[in-house]
Amino acid sequence: MNVLPTSGDTQMAQRPEEVLRRLQLTITRRLDGLLQGDYQALLPGLGSEPGDSREYQEGDDVRRMDWAVTARTTVPHVRDPVADRELESWAIVDCSASLDFGTANCEKRDLALAAVAAMGFMTTRTGNRFGALIVKPDGITRIPSRAGRQPLMALLHRLATRERVDGGGPTDLGAAITSHMVARSRRGLAVVVSDFLSPPGWERPLTGLAARHQVLAIEVLDPRELELPNVGYLTLVDPETGRRMEIQTAKASLRLRYAEAAAAQRAEIGAAIRRSGAQHLVLRTDRDWLRDVVDFVLSARRRRGALQRATR
Repeated sequence: MNVLPTSGDTQMAQRPEEVLRRLQLTITRRLDGLLQGDYQALLPGLGSEPGDSREYQEGDDVRRMDWAVTARTTVPHVRDPVADRELESWAIVDCSASLDFGTANCEKRDLALAAVAAMGFMTTRTGNRFGALIVKPDGITRIPSRAGRQPLMALLHRLATRERVDGGGPTDLGAAITSHMVARSRRGLAVVVSDFLSPPGWERPLTGLAARHQVLAIEVLDPRELELPNVGYLTLVDPETGRRMEIQTAKASLRLRYAEAAAAQRAEIGAAIRRSGAQHLVLRTDRDWLRDVVDFVLSARRRRGALQRATR
């Protein structure tokens, strides 16, 4: 069952409370049990307290070297930190005009709301605090982190009922990430939700954020951003600048060049996120977004479990 309205539906504007209740029920049912065990967060991450030592493996952070064990065994060892039992989570949500678009099951803005809801419901249910930075063309709105269902529902209601952005230019995602990095010194979870079509400059702040916090970058996209349909003359509008362009989509060569350029753009975005050290989750408007979240979380847990078994 799709808990999000379709792109032509006005249900979100008319009954946001009902939509949010459906979101909560669906998310908690599908993700129930994923937080059982040693970790309070949605994703297993690092903490600040030192734990067991294990042999160094390629890719390990050299800052976690256990020099005492290394000296005794003459084999390089690192010390895995214990996951923090209390987590402060923040969502950095890109609300640019490019997210007010969708041609499949929902708009990208609805998908961004669903992603924030999934992170929020699963972290606050164990008493952790959840806050958000709403990034708009005219600036950044900070919603303080609080524990409990009611503050989270208020945060989601604010996202669900925000006005559409008509032009106004792009958002400064890099500035928002930097602002959060400066304000938050204690290690926590940061979830960056965007289509990452902001102007260049967000990769370096994202790298700095991932060096101090556990970071999950959630990329939202629509299939029409990846390929053009064969519908004859088509008017394309840049939602952030209002610029218009008419193209002839019946030309196979043009559709091919567009698909190649879009694929290259998305590949570069994915590579930039991986270089930053953040985890990367892609959600599409034509897919079951909650299944993708579940698969991502389970895959992350299996990889960590396999690493722990291999180092025992």
